[in-house]
Amino acid sequence: MSTSTQAHPAPSDLDTIPDPQSLEEKFDPEMRFRPLTYGTGWLVAILLFTLSAFHYYTAGYGLMREITHRGVHMAFVVGLIFIVFAAFKSDQDKLPEHKWYKPGGISPLDWLIGLTAAAASLYVPWIFEDLAFRVGNPSTMDVAMGTICILSLLEAVRRSVGWPLPVIAIMVMLYAYFGQYMPGILVHPGASWSNIVNHLYLTSQGIYGIALGVVATYVFHYVLFGVLATRIGLGKLFIDLASCLAGRYSGGPAKVSIFGSALFGMISGSSIANTVTVGSLTIPAMIRLGYPRYFAAAVESTASTGGQITPPIMGAAAFLMVEFLGISYTSVILAAMVPAAMHFFGVFTQVHFEAKKRGLRGLTAAEMPNARQVIREGWPTIMPLGALLLILFSGFTPYLAAFWGITACLVVGLGRSPVITVAYFAALVASVVFGVTTQLWFSIPMLLVVVALGIMAWLKDDRHKAYVIDMIDGFVVGAKYAIGVGAAAAVVGIIVGVVTLTGVGFKISYIVTSMATDMAQTVSTFVPAFFASQQGLILFFTLIMTAIVCILLGCGVPTTANYIIMVTVAAPTLGLLGVEPIVAHFFVFYYGVLADITPPVALAAYAGASMAGADPFKTGNTAFRLGLGKALVPFVFVYGPAMLIVTKDFTWFAFITTTIGCMLGILFLSMAFAGYALAPLRRWERWLIGLAALPTAAPGLSSSLIGIAIAAPILVLQVMRSRKERPAHAAASS
Repeated sequence: MSTSTQAHPAPSDLDTIPDPQSLEEKFDPEMRFRPLTYGTGWLVAILLFTLSAFHYYTAGYGLMREITHRGVHMAFVVGLIFIVFAAFKSDQDKLPEHKWYKPGGISPLDWLIGLTAAAASLYVPWIFEDLAFRVGNPSTMDVAMGTICILSLLEAVRRSVGWPLPVIAIMVMLYAYFGQYMPGILVHPGASWSNIVNHLYLTSQGIYGIALGVVATYVFHYVLFGVLATRIGLGKLFIDLASCLAGRYSGGPAKVSIFGSALFGMISGSSIANTVTVGSLTIPAMIRLGYPRYFAAAVESTASTGGQITPPIMGAAAFLMVEFLGISYTSVILAAMVPAAMHFFGVFTQVHFEAKKRGLRGLTAAEMPNARQVIREGWPTIMPLGALLLILFSGFTPYLAAFWGITACLVVGLGRSPVITVAYFAALVASVVFGVTTQLWFSIPMLLVVVALGIMAWLKDDRHKAYVIDMIDGFVVGAKYAIGVGAAAAVVGIIVGVVTLTGVGFKISYIVTSMATDMAQTVSTFVPAFFASQQGLILFFTLIMTAIVCILLGCGVPTTANYIIMVTVAAPTLGLLGVEPIVAHFFVFYYGVLADITPPVALAAYAGASMAGADPFKTGNTAFRLGLGKALVPFVFVYGPAMLIVTKDFTWFAFITTTIGCMLGILFLSMAFAGYALAPLRRWERWLIGLAALPTAAPGLSSSLIGIAIAAPILVLQVMRSRKERPAHAAASS
């Protein structure tokens, strides 16, 4: 008998879903601004808007000199952090005090540190002409300004992100200073503080390195694009389309959550932002339909973590890979497509089997939006994403693509006219065809069009005036999203700088491979060589240790910082074992993202739990189980790199067999966890089909066939059992 008749929560229980913005500020430390006075609030808003406008302008009309661009970005970021983040959590929510000795409600010390940190950030660009003569022989002023920069960055990241990243940075600097006292292979001659500052502050190997450069050049622009695209209604269009596509099927809202999060993830690289935005609509619907609260929250948070692995934005990882690997952005996008699809497929199958087991219905026509109306009203909002992808895949730089995507958002948001939208997109297509996208005589008129639309909207009426305010606020919020990750990237530069200064990365690689070799030798005495070679076991244990470290590090460090650290330390280890660089990068990135749904610090899962009124730890455990497809896929593409498409040994046969085998393995694993396929599974059947999932997912036709053969009896029993239960179910329903 169907279980869909169970008592549902009262509507009043679901009407108390917290505000998404307040939840995002609660669970994302980078968004937790302290209350400001009226005047200070306006000052901060103007500075944030100026930062966004600076990046928008340089993306379209030419970047400044590299070191200057990064220095200006860091000066804004670090200076703002000391204004908007309190020194202690206990003071973070306190209302500002209007005292003569607290200008704007901010302590004089915070003002002083913020201004000094900004000056230290601009010092290196200021002395750039003499920098070649100072590197290796820093002056007293250089060391003093470098010390101020390092200390202020550590404090800025502590305030905006938390303790873990600054602690790691302090530990590696102590390692650099006291190297001669280190044990065994970790020993090195040690470096004076002057040499440490010289390397971290005056060279491009430290604070002003790739990490800060990528955030200042790419990430900021795409964060801003995502905010503006959401403001004009692209996020709502995606969610409505997901409802039309999947809402009618069994367990409809949960499937809407998956498709909606996948689409929304294209423009949002934040797991928490994705969770609270899409979840504000899908979580209440799932609970009303009969899903347990913890399961509804887990579905949304797990699907939302896919935003960081879904092209084209992928948080910051895509742009970092471009810089680290020296490959095209298109190659990164192609490599990311299939693994991302595997993640969402894994969540979908578990949700589907759970819905079938519980007998949950889909949404009725009255509960879903009308597809034609959704497309008719929302199609202009897709144009900015189309503009971005058009420029991106035409071979232009990612930041130029972001510039035209942002410009398209402004045209759509200010004009609110299909005619203007079509005219803009037609002009952009023509400019790409004739290769004039970067020409000033074309881009300046386009910018003038945006300004004219803004003035016309402001003068028209209050409703259109609100459009202008919304776009300006989008510039402010876009910068607000980016300042925490900007400071974190600079501190990651400290960690990377120490690694290059001391050579500790190769020493860690040696330690890890030695441990993996010892484990492999122990296991090989019990496992015949037919099943696994010595080299294969070494790689397997190295991957296990790397995955564990990525997840543990990700529990307190932002995904971008986690990825950079692990690429610096772990990627060389995997490279020594023959893993292609792009495969190694994707491996550490995927396991870093898993931390968002892995207890005890599963921030996305906890945000979902707050929305659903569910137990956070139970939600986190369920979310991790739902995300096991993401945990399985990295091992698959390490052993079967053809899944990433752009690898050197790619063949269509290897790609098809690896991908289909992975899908079947995920399918079997989902059956085992749900305890249901076509009919309920007995305990021994769940264990057997779960066991069959591993060889099925393993790359290679022979291993997949072995797994399918193990699962075949269970599948036959399922077909027979479902045929027996169907007449009984029909009779019970009548």
